[in-house]
Amino acid sequence: MSDCAPPLDNITAPVRSLPPGVCDSHCHIFGPAALFPFADEAPYTPPDAPFEKLRALHRKLGISRAVIVQAGCHGFDMSAVLDALEKGAGQYRGVALLAPDVTAGQIAHLDRCGVRAARFNFVAHLGNAGWQDVERIAALVAPFGWHLCIHTDKGSLPGVLPLLKKLDLPFVLDHMGRVAAQDGIDSDAFRAVLDLKNQPNAWVKISGIDRISSSGKRPFIDAQPFVAALIDTMADRVLWGTDWPHPNVRGEMPDDGEVLNIFTELCPDPAMQAQILVANPQALYRFDASNGLGRG
Repeated sequence: MSDCAPPLDNITAPVRSLPPGVCDSHCHIFGPAALFPFADEAPYTPPDAPFEKLRALHRKLGISRAVIVQAGCHGFDMSAVLDALEKGAGQYRGVALLAPDVTAGQIAHLDRCGVRAARFNFVAHLGNAGWQDVERIAALVAPFGWHLCIHTDKGSLPGVLPLLKKLDLPFVLDHMGRVAAQDGIDSDAFRAVLDLKNQPNAWVKISGIDRISSSGKRPFIDAQPFVAALIDTMADRVLWGTDWPHPNVRGEMPDDGEVLNIFTELCPDPAMQAQILVANPQALYRFDASNGLGRG
């Protein structure tokens, strides 16, 4: 029995045209559990949200590429994501959760399948990573051109950021660091996120707008200034993602079409849209050549 709400079936249509090659840089898939069972000690049990539903969402939104982040409910078993990457024909990439004893050989296999990063959680309900594990795995993945995706919250961000800055590979803060919108854009936590513009290996995901909102109500107006500030400050190193199917949502379920429309309203310039939605994810995830973009 699931303990998470399902994503919305009926979503708002995009109101603005998008550049070719748009990437959803943060999304998940769940199951189907009958084929890809959840981990025995899963921190949450969501309803099925398989790759086919994700791809249908992307087609509806005009998105041609995406990065599937391994879900905590699947633990270290990457079977569902690897199946999706095979079906995605080079236009989907993956982010892995790696066991502390992972080997270089295992990482090489994941790399061949289209995985490009390792994720670490520093939020209480998902189980914090040990920093020694982060350092060890960072050293293993760096030769493959991978980066680290870091999931923090307001409590863990101040302690983790100084450690991240010492790493010799790129890192990405998921969900804008999960700062609290109620603290304002001038809070110490968010100023530290914006200061990452001076850290050449640091990137930030504009995702999880509902997760930083203090209202929990669409269209998450209190969180929108944080999106605008990141676009204005470091557009060359931000990524955008839906966070579909929105696990563990505490307020209203986000409308993925509305989430996209909020971004394009706050970032109306076509060149800047192309930078954030196309060029930036291409730089980190190396999608297969399409529309004249990049390499595999």
